[in-house]
Amino acid sequence: MQIEEHKSLKDFNTFGIDCSARYFVAVTSVEELKQILSEEKFDNRFILGGGSNMLLTKDINALVIHLNLKGKKVLSETDNKATIQAMAGENWHEFVQYCIKNNFGGLENLSLIPGNVGTAPIQNIGAYGVELKDTFVSCDAIEIATGKERSFTKEDCNFGYRNSIFKNEAKGEYIITSVTFQLTKKNHTLNTGYGAIQQQLAEKSIENPSIKDISDAVIEIRQSKLPDPKKLGNSGSFFKNPVVNSKKFQEFKIQNPEAPYYEISDNEYKIPAGWLIEKAGFKGKRFNDAGVHKKQALVLVNYGNATGNDIWKLALTIQQTVKDKFDIYIEPEVNII
Repeated sequence: MQIEEHKSLKDFNTFGIDCSARYFVAVTSVEELKQILSEEKFDNRFILGGGSNMLLTKDINALVIHLNLKGKKVLSETDNKATIQAMAGENWHEFVQYCIKNNFGGLENLSLIPGNVGTAPIQNIGAYGVELKDTFVSCDAIEIATGKERSFTKEDCNFGYRNSIFKNEAKGEYIITSVTFQLTKKNHTLNTGYGAIQQQLAEKSIENPSIKDISDAVIEIRQSKLPDPKKLGNSGSFFKNPVVNSKKFQEFKIQNPEAPYYEISDNEYKIPAGWLIEKAGFKGKRFNDAGVHKKQALVLVNYGNATGNDIWKLALTIQQTVKDKFDIYIEPEVNII
């Protein structure tokens, strides 16, 4: 392990924000992670995974620990199912593609989501009708204060919509080192309920899709709407889709009968934040080097030299405008540092 000083984090966050770390170290094993956590001179630490779900608004005056834990393996399997473990530093999309290549079903709708495996449970990533919790078995973690290892079951994680124990009562207390999934080997449960997926499959005349067909469809949909962070800095969806109760929803629909929505329960409705932002007039707008993507209003982008504060100022303006126009609060999905 090599500890560096005043390290630029521009290449370690998908927004491409040029903030720096006072100290920086990359760890490649659980033992290295335990070792660096035991160093008493670094009492202030910041854990960095794929850098895909954060907005840096300032330099980090701490030891930044970059999790570069690699590896994936089949822990057990039957004729119908396989239990797969992936280390925290594995790229999420590459892991999904590994599963599809081996005909392990369940993650195909989550193709092309940016970030690493270790951060996926923190916000219970989801897309096109599927959430991480649907295939999640457990995750291993290190308690930062003690260096002790702990395993979290699905029940322990208390998953919710883009939420988990790691964003609430256990926030900042643990570092996830690996995640275990249970996936299908045959008779896959395919989730094609979203219209965009159905349309993509229909255009290719695919009536009985494989998990690869669905993954390919999701990739094409995402690529058509979402910018590549390597070419245009972004963190994917910046805001969560708001969930409102039945009373609020009925009021909203009277005023906005054309608005799309998803019924979650008898008293809960999800309204697409991208639609709200677009109708508030921000889609495709640029404010110096901070902007809203021209194809997907849910995505804020860095055109090159925007600071984290430039992006955050834009996000707050969008938030307030949506609140004023629709009386609905949209919450950031991205962690603001």
